[in-house]
Amino acid sequence: MAAALRSGAPPAYTAASVLMADPWGEDLQLALHLLYELHYRGFDGVDDEREWDPDLLRLRQALETRFLHALRTDLPDVPRTVEEAFAPLLVEPVDLSDSLSHRLETRGELWQLREYAALRSVYHLKEADPHAWVIPRLTGRAKAAMVAIEYDEFGAGRADRVHAQLFADLMTDLGLDPAYGRYLDRAPAPLLATVNLMSLFGLHRSRRGALVGHFACVEVTSSPGSRRLAKAMRRCGAGPAAEHFYAEHVEADAVHEQVVRHEVIGGLLADEPQLEEDIAFGCAATVLLEDRLATYIGEAWDRGGSALRTPLPPPD
Repeated sequence: MAAALRSGAPPAYTAASVLMADPWGEDLQLALHLLYELHYRGFDGVDDEREWDPDLLRLRQALETRFLHALRTDLPDVPRTVEEAFAPLLVEPVDLSDSLSHRLETRGELWQLREYAALRSVYHLKEADPHAWVIPRLTGRAKAAMVAIEYDEFGAGRADRVHAQLFADLMTDLGLDPAYGRYLDRAPAPLLATVNLMSLFGLHRSRRGALVGHFACVEVTSSPGSRRLAKAMRRCGAGPAAEHFYAEHVEADAVHEQVVRHEVIGGLLADEPQLEEDIAFGCAATVLLEDRLATYIGEAWDRGGSALRTPLPPPD
């Protein structure tokens, strides 16, 4: 895929090779990520016109179909209503032993916080960008509320408060390179899948309900996890900017949770009630992929190894 992008040649694949590809594997997830990135900032040395190259779009559609089939296969009991999808998320579980943020809060080490930040940078350095795709596809209450939340995500008019910039500051505190896409080559498939899901939903108008479900799931679960991660950064002495990123999300996302549930989802359902199952699916798919990622990272650390494809060098 990388060679095809650089050369301008059509990608080399067959329908059979896509069907045989592991939908959770690095080949498919990395190929999807590279294709999606053409719609964001692109790549040095790759013609911007390739964003709409028919050969690349055909491949992307085939990979998306494979990915979506795997999601639906792994979610046989997907909730069909917003209430079924979100009710379990509104009450914090008593047992947090499977929670990655709880692990980092209570016994995480600085090297693990650095790995976690490097992994999450694949999304957080473009935080809120995938969700902005849904704005022109909404109307009325849902659109107004979504714009209000995104306005906060993009710094409320201040470049230094854009959440992607706050995460770049966090990376600097942790001795990481804050350049956009810097750690993509170290990102494993479970991480790429969580980011690809947003682009998959965001780039298709037909998936607008699923994107709203994804966004709402993130906002509902963000505040408690951010509180734990802020404590982890403080306990490990990660630095003020590292702590601030998560502290900022504790309060902001607690407010966003109410707005997205009552106004974005409520407004969308008032306008298009037939999208309720799509909203529920977007939420369930998000939970599935975040759980898979947490399991992958936790198992890697339990083995005493890195959760990255290649470990980070020590900070300067």
